[in-house]
Amino acid sequence: MAFEGLSEKLQGTFKNLKGQGVVSEKDFDNAMRDVKMALLEADVNFKVVKEFVASIKEKALGQGVLNSLTPDQMVIKIVKDELVEMMGGTGSKLTYSPSGFTVYMLVGLQGTGKTTTAGKLAAYLKQTGKKPMLCACDVYRPAAIDQLQVVGKAVNTPVFTIEGSKDPVAIAKAAAKEAEKTGYNVLIVDTAGRLQIDEQLMDELKNLRKSVKPHEILLVVDALQGQDAVNVATGFNEALGVDGIIMTKMDGDSRGGAALSVKSVTGKPIKFMGTGEKYNALEPFHPERIASRILGMGDVMSLIEQAENAFDEEEARRLEEKIRKNKFDLEDFLEQMRSINKLGGLGKVIDMIPGISAADKKNVDLDQSRRELVKWEAIILSMTKKERQNPQLLNASRRKRIAAGSGQTVASVNQLMKKYEEMKKMTKLMSDPKKLKRSGLMRNFGM
Repeated sequence: MAFEGLSEKLQGTFKNLKGQGVVSEKDFDNAMRDVKMALLEADVNFKVVKEFVASIKEKALGQGVLNSLTPDQMVIKIVKDELVEMMGGTGSKLTYSPSGFTVYMLVGLQGTGKTTTAGKLAAYLKQTGKKPMLCACDVYRPAAIDQLQVVGKAVNTPVFTIEGSKDPVAIAKAAAKEAEKTGYNVLIVDTAGRLQIDEQLMDELKNLRKSVKPHEILLVVDALQGQDAVNVATGFNEALGVDGIIMTKMDGDSRGGAALSVKSVTGKPIKFMGTGEKYNALEPFHPERIASRILGMGDVMSLIEQAENAFDEEEARRLEEKIRKNKFDLEDFLEQMRSINKLGGLGKVIDMIPGISAADKKNVDLDQSRRELVKWEAIILSMTKKERQNPQLLNASRRKRIAAGSGQTVASVNQLMKKYEEMKKMTKLMSDPKKLKRSGLMRNFGM
């Protein structure tokens, strides 16, 4: 998970400060040394780390933190605020051309996931009500155009190409004209990359910029490259001028150094981060929410937004009605399990829940959880429709038949039924606020 290593180290550092009535200057200095080492190990730019720690010390001393009643909380707040500032302060949204037709040009080196990101961006824009078209301007890499067409089909978005053409500028100009004429209001230009920044690449991108006048140039960089990604961002910005950055493969980067450094070094904001292989795995980058995740405070707003996108409104109303009538069955249970996968899996959900420390997250066996979900789906699909809708029918002989049909054991079927009964009880409580309050569940969440 993103920032996993950094998150664990920072949370461990602040845990040592908690519970102390007074934090001495020595305790504070030790904590700041640990913070500095954690950031450096996360591959954050050395200059950025130096300025970050100096700013925390200045603010902590200026606000009299060491003499306050809750020094640990004040230190954590200052660190969070500085993390937010390091990543750009407020989130930087994608902007649109006032003319009504917007061109985005995606640039970057080969292997950063630029073409896939073009598809993810198209899918994101469609969710916001836009009508995008993709344009294939990588005329050099073998099968690059075919790849974009596959991506376009997957996100149900047309791809403009000129068969046989080796002129990216001509393709882009024709694409813009065709998109406007046929009623599309966004054109996403997928450009060619290289293994390294070179003069030929930059000249081509400058010609494209001059011909189609993109409203925003978005640089796609690979988070796993760490400080190399920051250097690439600096090179592209100096040579071409970029408006924002899309950081890919954030789900595989446990350090997070690139994401924490790039705004401070280049001055350009991260606008999106790629968090998985699926085409819905592109999230707007919110510095405050990311800082909260790093410090174990969760990210409830992102969880709510993703849940709203993942869950069908009509289906949610139908489920609520069934819960109120105590008719929550195994088909509903299966649908809820699938919904967790729509949110990006259990690991992603856990990452956004407040109060779960980095150490606790490591104790959750995500592979085991995925295997359980697959196993439960196989068991439920081995039941008849009547059995799924009326679980009370599942006597010993039926459970034996279902176990054989799904390739599982009777014990696994029994375990599934136990989980189903637990969820049924929970959903029933949640539908009745009075019962929920009496159950003590709300007290567990500090309510």
